[in-house]
Amino acid sequence: MKFTEEHEWLRVEGDEVVVGITAHAAEQLGDVVFVELPDPGTTVSKDDEIVVIESVKAASDILAPLDGEITEVNEVLVDEPSKVNDDPEGDAWFFKMKIEDMSAMDDLMDEAAYKKFIG
Repeated sequence: MKFTEEHEWLRVEGDEVVVGITAHAAEQLGDVVFVELPDPGTTVSKDDEIVVIESVKAASDILAPLDGEITEVNEVLVDEPSKVNDDPEGDAWFFKMKIEDMSAMDDLMDEAAYKKFIG
């Protein structure tokens, strides 16, 4: 897995990248009560706001970690947003995307660097 400074994780599955938020981010948010996902087929650029997540503490936007196209979204989170708190780095992924340049993943943090980043 790779990580961003915005507390997202990315996992390569075949020719797609699965994206979610880290356990650290889920913990900081508190109880998640609402998730709004992008439409599959949406083309995004790095740092576009593409997911809205609301918790009892705050509302946040999840940014596109890389340039690409959204291929699938995790509809379960729309009906059960609390899954983000239960399994943020597993079943509670937000979306899958095809990225334009897989080598862009090399610029992201590995797990050790992310753990150091969150200190």
